[in-house]
Amino acid sequence: RSSGTEGERGGNEPLYLERFTFIIPLYLGFMYRKPLDMKRWIIVVFMGLAGLSFATDKPAYRIFDAEGKKVKYSKMMKDLGKAEIILFGEQHNDPIAHWLQFELCRDLHAIMGGSLVLGAEMFESDNQLLIDEYLSGLIPLNKFEADARLWSNYSTDYKPLLEFAGENGLHFVATNIPRRYANLVYRMGFEGLDSLSGEAKELIPPLPVEYDPELPGYKAMMEMGGMGHVSENLPRAQAIKDATMAHFIMKNWSQGKLFLHFNGAYHSDRYEGIVWYLERFREDAGILTISTVLQEDIDSLDQESLGKADFIIVIPSAMTRTY
Repeated sequence: RSSGTEGERGGNEPLYLERFTFIIPLYLGFMYRKPLDMKRWIIVVFMGLAGLSFATDKPAYRIFDAEGKKVKYSKMMKDLGKAEIILFGEQHNDPIAHWLQFELCRDLHAIMGGSLVLGAEMFESDNQLLIDEYLSGLIPLNKFEADARLWSNYSTDYKPLLEFAGENGLHFVATNIPRRYANLVYRMGFEGLDSLSGEAKELIPPLPVEYDPELPGYKAMMEMGGMGHVSENLPRAQAIKDATMAHFIMKNWSQGKLFLHFNGAYHSDRYEGIVWYLERFREDAGILTISTVLQEDIDSLDQESLGKADFIIVIPSAMTRTY
C-alpha cells in the first residue's frame, strides 16, 4: 500500500564509509619511509580488519512497507498524517515499539494538535470513567492506579502515553472489553452476552455481534491446540475483543480527527481483527496499520511478513525485552 526508501532513523551508514575505514590503516602503512616488517604488517592488517568489523552500525529497527521496501520514518509519518485511524500493532514486551509509540504520539500531535485521539487495548471500557476523572484532575494518580486494572508493564510502557494525553489535553479512550465479558463469551459463546443488563451492554458493541469464523486469524486459533481440543469459543472471545475495540474507536472518532490506537499486533495484522470490524462500521474508513516483527537480520523483510501491515517495523531478535 505504501512505498518509500531506505530507513532514516536507525539506517545504515553508506557503504563507502565501511570501505574507507578498512583502507585507512593500509594506506597509512604505505606512507612509511621504509618497508614494513612482518610485525608492522600484522598490526596494520589487524587494524583494517577491526575497522571493517566495527564499521557497520547496529540499528535498533528498520521500517518496511507492505511490499518489503525500506521506508524512512519521515515517509511513514507523511502517510500516517493523512490517515483517519491508525492501528499500531505491538509486541507487548518490545521496548523499541513502545518508544516509537511515544515518538509517534509527539509527532502526530505536532500535526493534529487537539484533533488527535489516543486509545488502547490495555484499558478496558469500564475504566473509561476512571481515566476521564484522572486526566481531568478529579482523582489523584495513586487512586487511579489502585482502582484501574493495569497491565504489569503499565508503568514503563503505557503510563507515558496516558500522561502525554493528560499533559496535552487529549482524549484517551479505553477500548477493550472488560475481561469478565470476554470470559463469558469463552464459556457461553456470544449468546452469553444477551443476559447482560442494559448498563453492562453499554460497555460492549451492539448485539448481535457479526462474526466470520473463516477469517485466517480466527481459524489459526482453532489450530493452536495441536493434538488437544480447542473450544470453538476461543476465537469468538478474541472476536468480541476486536469488535469492542473497533466499536469504541468509531464511537470516539469524527470527521477531522485522527485516532491513534495501540493494540497487540495480532489484533490488526493482515487487516483482520479490528480492521475487519472497523470496515463493517464504516466502509470508507481511512485506516493505516503498523505491525512489529522480530528478525535476526533486519536489513530485509522476511517473506512471511510481507503484507502484514501498511508499515512493518522490524526489530532485532536480540533486542532486550521489557518483561
